[in-house]
Amino acid sequence: MKKLIAAAVATSVSAIALADVSITGNLKANYVHTDYELATANDSDVFTHEGNLSIKGKSGDTSVVMNFGAIDGSGTTTATTGTVTSEDVYLTTKIGDVNIKMGTYDNGDNALRASSRTPRFSASTEMGGFKLSYLNGNGGDATSNTYASADAKQNDEVGISTSLGGVSVGYTVKDGGETIKASTSVGGVNVSYLGLPADGANKDRQYIELSTDLGGVGVKVGKAEAESSARITGDTWLGDYERATSTAADSATDAYDLTNGQDVTGIELSTNVAGNSVKFRNVNIDDVAGDDTSFNKLIVTRPLASGAILEVVYTDLADDAQTATDAETLDIELQVKF
Repeated sequence: MKKLIAAAVATSVSAIALADVSITGNLKANYVHTDYELATANDSDVFTHEGNLSIKGKSGDTSVVMNFGAIDGSGTTTATTGTVTSEDVYLTTKIGDVNIKMGTYDNGDNALRASSRTPRFSASTEMGGFKLSYLNGNGGDATSNTYASADAKQNDEVGISTSLGGVSVGYTVKDGGETIKASTSVGGVNVSYLGLPADGANKDRQYIELSTDLGGVGVKVGKAEAESSARITGDTWLGDYERATSTAADSATDAYDLTNGQDVTGIELSTNVAGNSVKFRNVNIDDVAGDDTSFNKLIVTRPLASGAILEVVYTDLADDAQTATDAETLDIELQVKF
């Protein structure tokens, strides 16, 4: 009996070792103090935390990824903890020279459109210096590009990308529109372009970014533009604009809901001071009368000897549409990755 138990244990240990499984994650805890400029608005102090867990397994050329989130808590006088939920569950593999990705996964943030997490299938390969790709996701075919609905419903995408004379270019045709990408470096200045032309009148969006280094100071300038029937819903350094509806809770610490035709312009300066990463951002939202917004952010990040990362963010926000939300916010965050 002892020999059988020993054999079973040895087999289990061997199986675990051969499975090539890794577990990573992070947890961040925040204290946010908001000082509203309006005398009748109550200032607030909020403690929150957010956790994520990722399990990755590999067998040959095939990998499986399972990401879990909603290990969160928030509240002013009471705390609520979300139920742990699976967010991304997908596999990647190869069939000959074709790379396959299949499952449920987020398509990532960019400056113009909201991210979405749906079941998807993608295939890509390289041929003669060109990368060819195909993607199909659940959801109906998009017939318009009104706010985020078309972004979420785009069903079939066929793309091609390559490098031409030092310029990386990509073109994708999809239900409801196209995606155009280009990036290069000229005289030490990085230039990138993202265009989302859409079917229908006045529904195009585009983003241009320039970045460089001047004497140890990183400089980045970006401008996102939307035509009169299109809306910017992206989430990048310019700000988080993924909120579906406008509410009285719009603030410096929330996603800000833009309206059709609003443009976003931002500048970021970054450097290192005494072991601290320091960034300053000025962002202006404009081109819709009476609905302009601007904010300044100062972000200081420092790795601690304990293994945690300390980040302090000061935000000064002025909102023409909702003066009740004009505020100064201090966000102190501790994060640990493992």
